[in-house]
Amino acid sequence: MELGYILAGLVVGFMVGLTGVGGGSLMTPLLIFGFGIPPLTAVGTDLLFAALTKMGGIWAHWRHHTIQWRVVGLLALGSIPSTLIALQILKLFQARGLQLEGIINTALGTALVLTAVALPMKSWLQRMAARRALPKIMQPAYSLRCNPRFTTVSTLVMGGVLGFLVTLSSIGAGALGAVVLLFLYPGLRTVQVVATDITHAVPLTAIAGIGHWYLGSVDMALLGNLLLGSLPGIYVASHIGVNIPERTMQTVLATLLMLVGIKFIF
Repeated sequence: MELGYILAGLVVGFMVGLTGVGGGSLMTPLLIFGFGIPPLTAVGTDLLFAALTKMGGIWAHWRHHTIQWRVVGLLALGSIPSTLIALQILKLFQARGLQLEGIINTALGTALVLTAVALPMKSWLQRMAARRALPKIMQPAYSLRCNPRFTTVSTLVMGGVLGFLVTLSSIGAGALGAVVLLFLYPGLRTVQVVATDITHAVPLTAIAGIGHWYLGSVDMALLGNLLLGSLPGIYVASHIGVNIPERTMQTVLATLLMLVGIKFIF
């Protein structure tokens, strides 16, 4: 079974390297449906998995000065308190012996459906931003220069939403976070969006993962096997060329995530 976990990490790492889609939306359903891992353990283990696999990205972006630290701080001010609240809710349910599977499955399904919707939206927003052709109604409302108070409050609120959802599902720190940044900060370049999103995702998933470890919902042996496969997978995928168009890949992934998300909800 350890070989199976290593291969699962390899496949997910390779897909992340090709598409940039967060590992959570691929790894957590695979652990639950493919290996029969309990949902709470799958979520907790995947949170630490995500934090460790994304740490290397911060160093590279920091060296190129592409991280928007103010935006990271605003997102974290919203996400970290909501992460702690979500962990406290899980702890309370555990203490009272209440069933967590229904809550986790609902959160997973919701996060997967939102991610499936976010993938094509992310691509559209990136294309519009590159052409400087974002709808006029978005530009004055979401520009940091034109309306800083609205943008600040919106960033805090969306950080809170991401923190709560990611803690319960391990999904959303990647694709959903990128869509939030593209929508609120249309002036950012794509590389800045990616850098800022990753930088915020690491402390978010790390804190949530440590909280799950404290609750006893992290399988450290499983985590080690997943990392053994994923790190080479990400490295190989990021250094080879592929002939599959990005839009085709994202369409296939969005459809798959939507179907799996609906399965979790119903």
